[in-house]
Amino acid sequence: MLKQHLQFKLSQKLSPQQIQLMKLIQLPTQAFEQRLKRELEENPALEKGKEDTENTEEDYDDIYEETDSETITAEDINIDDYLSDDETPDYRTKANNYSADEDEKSIPYAAGTTFNQYLINQLNTVNLTEEEWSIAEFLVGSVDESGYIRRPVADILDDLAFTQNIYTDEDKIEKVFKIVQELDPPGVAARSLEECLVIQLKRKEATLNIELAITILEKSFDQFTKKHYKKLIQKHNITEEQLKDAISEIEKLNPKPGGSFAGNNRLVEHVVPDFSIRIVEGELELTLNGRNAPELHVSREYNNMLQGYKDSKEKSKAQKDTVLFIKQKLDAAKWFIDAIRQRQQTLFITMNAIMHYQKEYFLSGDERSLRPMILKDIADEIQMDVSTVSRVANSKYVDTPYGTKLIKEYFSESMKNEQGEDVSTKEIKKILETVIKEEIKKKPLTDDKLAAILKEKGYPIARRTVAKYREQLGIPVARLRKKI
Repeated sequence: MLKQHLQFKLSQKLSPQQIQLMKLIQLPTQAFEQRLKRELEENPALEKGKEDTENTEEDYDDIYEETDSETITAEDINIDDYLSDDETPDYRTKANNYSADEDEKSIPYAAGTTFNQYLINQLNTVNLTEEEWSIAEFLVGSVDESGYIRRPVADILDDLAFTQNIYTDEDKIEKVFKIVQELDPPGVAARSLEECLVIQLKRKEATLNIELAITILEKSFDQFTKKHYKKLIQKHNITEEQLKDAISEIEKLNPKPGGSFAGNNRLVEHVVPDFSIRIVEGELELTLNGRNAPELHVSREYNNMLQGYKDSKEKSKAQKDTVLFIKQKLDAAKWFIDAIRQRQQTLFITMNAIMHYQKEYFLSGDERSLRPMILKDIADEIQMDVSTVSRVANSKYVDTPYGTKLIKEYFSESMKNEQGEDVSTKEIKKILETVIKEEIKKKPLTDDKLAAILKEKGYPIARRTVAKYREQLGIPVARLRKKI
């Protein structure tokens, strides 16, 4: 049954300008430059460089007021289309969607040999039967980036039968395994860390220390990984000095033989600081990277075109469409310029508040001087939303006299010390790290003892909290820090 009824609804809707501003704020310097370049290419009404901006904007406002009949509101603009990466050309919607003048551009990368191809090239120098070559090629294809083959022989046997139509047995596969494991880098194609280390040791010149190291790995690997040194000494009937020399040989090995090769072709991320903090005559000085403050203006040529269409006495439908197009581009250009100005102001205000909040740290460089600081502290100070501060902190870098760091690293929670003062958790972590570095490695400190030491220093925290901070610092438990 059809019914009619009235409904009142209150909702908040972001305008295209607000969405655009939020997107721009979260961009780091390099990504912002790419976004700026793309906007200049897509919007002919936006130009870069110095211009009499005030007069241009006044001219545009005058023309805009006199052509109210074609006024464009935010509701007339499709936000998704406006904020999309590019506009779809007409030819892409047709059956033959290829343009003869379309130039396929791609970023050139340096050509290099893959890890897999590097191993295959070595196999070409080995005398193998056709069946052994097929198995060896399959094994090389199963090597991961770290240089391991993490699959049981039974699974490899089944895959050879189903995918390669090769019917063999496990003994033949084990034989080819030994051949592949003789390739460089040493330790490649191992099925476990133990096997990887043993392969590398066997490739070295045999000495008493090497032989002892091989024996320990083959017969007492579990005790070795858990650092039960007393049990190793008793089991192998050796002295502490002999064990120390054997462990020294093992520590020289590479647990990930494929890692060094795999990393050669990876792209290196370059960090461009968005801010710079300098100490001038005992005071902090903050500057915004100039690449974040480009000079932009609205095209005077487009203003003149709009004026020309306004002066035209007879306006056809095509002319009205042209006027709407020009206005849309001029609106977009003004929005973009305003958004960049707001972006610059927001970035500077936010970082300036952070700098003054952590003034003691920026003057001394001592991490123990960092004050407890959360996003809300800065948001309340600059009268902005927490999400805005988060966008600035999570993707921006600042160049300081003590190195270039991500801004979010200066944020930390607080804890009470014995005097009832709020101290940063980073300060406690720094002290914990210092205590562990200064411990006697033959008898490393347990989490309980670390908690007791921190309590003596005025930081009463529980053992489980010490364990949490230790894990965040990437420090293993006491047993694994033990050295002989």
